[in-house]
Amino acid sequence: MRIALNFYFIFEISIVIFAVITYVFWDKRYRKNHGSDIPEGFEKTEEISIDPSDGRRLRVYYNKITGERFYFEEKSN
Repeated sequence: MRIALNFYFIFEISIVIFAVITYVFWDKRYRKNHGSDIPEGFEKTEEISIDPSDGRRLRVYYNKITGERFYFEEKSN
């Protein structure tokens, strides 16, 4: 019985650790390309995405040389 309880607690702690790691590192490509200043070399596109949870408008900027995308939060009117 004691071995089963130890396994259960280790399993639960593992799930919590996995959840925290996933939350911290999940989909960094969006977060790293989002900011308040548009980097040099990026061109404005007509692509806009609206976050359904809070209504934020994100304009996509594109760098033709590197192929990177940058997401800039536009203020809603």
